[in-house]
Amino acid sequence: MIERNTIKTAIFTLLFCTLLFNNYLINAEVLDKIIAVVEDDVILEKELNREVSAIAQRIQASQSQMPPEFVLRKQVLEKMIVDKLQRQLAEKAGITVTEEMLNSSAADIAQRNNMTLGQFRTELERQGMSYKSFLDNMRNEIIINQLRSREIGGRIKVTDREVEHFMETQEKIGEADSVQYHLGHILIAVKEAASATEIQRARSKADDLVQKLRSGQDFTQIAMSDSDDDNALKGGDLGWRTMNDVPTLFADRVGAMKPGEVADPIRSPSGFHIIKMLEVKGLDNHIITNTKVRHILIKTNELVDDEEAQKRLLALKARIADGDDFAALARAHSDDKGSALKGGSLDWVGPGDLVKPFEEAMGKLNINEISEPVQTQFGWHLIQVLDRKDKDNSVEQKKNLVRDAIRKRKIEEETELWIRRLRDEAYVEIYL
Repeated sequence: MIERNTIKTAIFTLLFCTLLFNNYLINAEVLDKIIAVVEDDVILEKELNREVSAIAQRIQASQSQMPPEFVLRKQVLEKMIVDKLQRQLAEKAGITVTEEMLNSSAADIAQRNNMTLGQFRTELERQGMSYKSFLDNMRNEIIINQLRSREIGGRIKVTDREVEHFMETQEKIGEADSVQYHLGHILIAVKEAASATEIQRARSKADDLVQKLRSGQDFTQIAMSDSDDDNALKGGDLGWRTMNDVPTLFADRVGAMKPGEVADPIRSPSGFHIIKMLEVKGLDNHIITNTKVRHILIKTNELVDDEEAQKRLLALKARIADGDDFAALARAHSDDKGSALKGGSLDWVGPGDLVKPFEEAMGKLNINEISEPVQTQFGWHLIQVLDRKDKDNSVEQKKNLVRDAIRKRKIEEETELWIRRLRDEAYVEIYL
């Protein structure tokens, strides 16, 4: 009798444990439901929910109208798929981001926002974002940017002739960089090997969206809902651009468009593009200040520490105040042998020519004034400003802008094709 009861108890215990284990599996499956398979990796529902929540908060903060939830989830999932494909490719290429690089980038962002790193972390948490999540997002962006630079940027070249030809063309049509355009963009993607039916379906969709936009429907909402472009979740906003920065494909249309106007769909290898002119404004001339400057450098080493370097420079400054010649002292004492031969002269320099701490200290000096010792990565400097002059750098600036814009334009066009190709050729199964 005792043995039978023992067996019954064991069976009951086994059944109870089995039910508990099955219930655990069911709950685990619900919590970790697979939303998409991307090559040899997966995207879980909780990951998608987290990303949707974060992007929804950003949309609300920008005071834009929230798209329907199913649309937002679809766009966010597509972005996550493309990001995961790029990260997989980056991992195969051995691209990594060190903790030092992450922390340095975070410190730079905090400084640009006039905060210490601690204040920046507090502000992130106040906005509902953990510092770890911020670092993870930044790591992802840095890796993808490095991948794109490797895969695309290295093969993009801009020749002097291209710059000259562009400037000549713009002069002929009377269009310089005196105007900026605020553009919106929607892409209806078409695969490279698309059939005639698929191409016609995409064309019809683009034509239909153009009609909706021209009838007054909100561009941001339609971009969020229907655009296949990377910036869909930003409402298709391309930001302010000069004609130099406008993609080649759109350039002919943009110059003739008025604010609020929506152009007919534009065909490219990526699909059909819809652009809207949001705003137009003019630009001012580009005036820069050049500075004539000289310095004395004392480098630090095993024998000369920071304190000793400053002490030597202060002694030299006192000698100059007593009447000694700056140039003679520079020739005798400066560790910058190139400028020492010229009495410490760096001649005329423009913005960005010198390292930031040197340039900032130089900018605070009056003409003929000598600085206190200034530290840079090269050592300690005594700086004297000899003269300043303003220069209209518009022509040089325009050439640089044109070169950068042509390169940026080529990279944008190539990146768009590269991303579509990466997505089309990948194995992706979606269970949303």
